[in-house]
Amino acid sequence: MNPKIALLFAGQGAQTVGMGRNLAEQFPVAADFFRRADGILGRKLSDIAWNGPIEELTKTSNCQPALFVHGLAALAALDEAAGEFPVGGAAGLSLGEMTAYAAAGTFDFDAGLKLVQKRGELMDEACAATVGGMAAMIGGLENEVRQLAADEDVDVANINAPGQIVVSGELAKVEAAIGVAKEYGIRRATLLNVGGAYHSRLMQSAYEKLGAELLNMEMQLPRFPVISNVTGEEAKTLPEIRRTLQDQVTATVRWVDCMETLLEECGCDFFIELGPGNVLAGLLRRISKGVEVISVGDTESVRKCAEQLRKGS
Repeated sequence: MNPKIALLFAGQGAQTVGMGRNLAEQFPVAADFFRRADGILGRKLSDIAWNGPIEELTKTSNCQPALFVHGLAALAALDEAAGEFPVGGAAGLSLGEMTAYAAAGTFDFDAGLKLVQKRGELMDEACAATVGGMAAMIGGLENEVRQLAADEDVDVANINAPGQIVVSGELAKVEAAIGVAKEYGIRRATLLNVGGAYHSRLMQSAYEKLGAELLNMEMQLPRFPVISNVTGEEAKTLPEIRRTLQDQVTATVRWVDCMETLLEECGCDFFIELGPGNVLAGLLRRISKGVEVISVGDTESVRKCAEQLRKGS
């Protein structure tokens, strides 16, 4: 029986120096994505992705477009190696949701890349204008973390997996939340190495400006369901897609709900993570033990996944 396939696209934080290089060396279709990106952006994004340094790649205005290009290049290479395969649904973590929509044909590569570049710039601006931070709350229940966030006046940024929730806000308040986390039954609280308070009210300026960009963008309905970070459900109309992509900048990423929707409502039983590393595969295994998931980001993993797809998993 053929598996029902879900695509997962990596978010900020997954970037690594060298990402996409051997894909581009082995698959002309992947190389073409990086070549086109360099032309559209008017700079050598490929050089930053492939050669670093990591400090340059980690800048929001570099890593977001690099992850977008890499995810689509990996998918194109997989399509070539496996032959086109049916997709039952897709989701992407934060920035990865943009990649998911591009993969589903909601907007073309050129327009999507320009939007991602703009999103990264607007988020960088919001980070520079505020003093924000984020912290991972490990081993606590969602209700306990929500109570802590309310008491310390920070926002719940990501619900990534059971017992793995991220809070975001003014740095001093995030640090205060870390200091009292154990009192809320949270096993461990760690400050994250990020440029600012993503998915919080401190991104309000980026939220407002991105809304205008989205209104001016030509879109069509996706070829397969794309699950919104904000609602944890499929966004079914163009106004809803625009609204949820805007809301996502300041709202909680409901990743657990996204995965449950792909599993239960879309009926997906084989997940392909597209991007560097295997963070999303690890989160998925915590959400649903025993689910079949493979991470695809380089030539070897493309060939391995293609073999599995050809065998019908």
